Amino acid sequence: MSVRWRHRKPEECGSQLLMSRLILTGCRILPKTFLSQSPRRVWTRFIPQTEFSHFCAILPRFHSFLRPSPMELKDVVKVLEDLAPLSLAEPWDNVGLLVEPSQPRPVQTVLLTNDLTEAVMEEARAQGCDLIVSYHPPLFRPIKRLVQKDWKQRLAVRAVEAGIAIFSPHTSWDSVSGGVNDWLIGGLGNGQVSVLNQAYVDFPYSHIVEFQCKNDILDALLEELEALDGLLVQDPVRIDAVKTQVGLYCSGSVLASVVDKVTRYVITSDKSLRILKAETPPRLGHGQGRLSVLDEPVTVATAVKKMKSHLGLRHLRLALGQGRTQESFVRTVAACAGSGASVLNGVQADLYITGEMSHHEVLDAVAKGTSVILSDHSNSERGYLSVFREKLAEKVPAHVVVMVSKADRDPLEVV
Repeated sequence: MSVRWRHRKPEECGSQLLMSRLILTGCRILPKTFLSQSPRRVWTRFIPQTEFSHFCAILPRFHSFLRPSPMELKDVVKVLEDLAPLSLAEPWDNVGLLVEPSQPRPVQTVLLTNDLTEAVMEEARAQGCDLIVSYHPPLFRPIKRLVQKDWKQRLAVRAVEAGIAIFSPHTSWDSVSGGVNDWLIGGLGNGQVSVLNQAYVDFPYSHIVEFQCKNDILDALLEELEALDGLLVQDPVRIDAVKTQVGLYCSGSVLASVVDKVTRYVITSDKSLRILKAETPPRLGHGQGRLSVLDEPVTVATAVKKMKSHLGLRHLRLALGQGRTQESFVRTVAACAGSGASVLNGVQADLYITGEMSHHEVLDAVAKGTSVILSDHSNSERGYLSVFREKLAEKVPAHVVVMVSKADRDPLEVV
């Protein structure tokens, strides 16, 4: 095979001279020859005798370059969680690593799918996949047994037998900035995008305790407080030569203990002690659903055409809002991938875009003058797999193959 160099600094390959000579000579290396014959017999054809001793010294590093180190499952899972933190998922969801093989093996091939079906499992086995990333969790409800009667349990058993790991991101992909919902609403063009249901930081502290303490007893008090779990002490601020302002973040479970210790040191007549409810910080740009005020309004007919192209579909379902026609202009759009009625309900917009809504949910939207585009559930999500493939491929070594399933499809079609 021809030696192909990735963009690396010369020192990473051991020798700038060696790299130059290999490229200039266009040498061809046979792996079996390289492993079976001595370095002198194979390489003196390309490297002068005077440089051979230097080459032998760096040979192990060059060999490891040709044979990249494997990527373990835990390392790939970390990359997946970095791209879309599982803390962004809804509380009811079942996300993360769902199936972990008992015998660890390097991850060389990753298959992305919207749903893990029997057809997708056959594809994964045929491609020799080590990890399946299934957007929808194939294991969702608690399981008491693993039997062949249930198709989802049957797939889990087959994955275990084949040594294939399964990971599901689901609503963490929906919520994350640049995720499924941003991709979905981007189909209508640029606009000012905001989050419908804001996500918040997983903040473990429920209360803030503020008080003033005499400087000569401050160290003793802080030593007692820091022994408690579920407590974060802010940097004390010295007011003057006598007093210091102290702020504490604490969980509800430890609040009573904190107040008890503080009141032992702080004079009760001193009204400096305050207990406040801590506000959970928002995770800006993250959350469920999106609302876009389009830079350039489009007609309903144009919106349908754009979404067909964006989703790769020949047909969509359209419900016109009361008093609207296909020539009516759309300036505000609300979108939620999958089954989005619970997120879109009550949102003021000219158009809703989602996968599915019930009959009465559509009627409610139409009565308020909002038009609705439905694509069927997974068709509103599947196109994001190609976007995520590029993101993941940038974060893993070049030898790890990331592919999008060809067998994955929505179970419904227009006939």
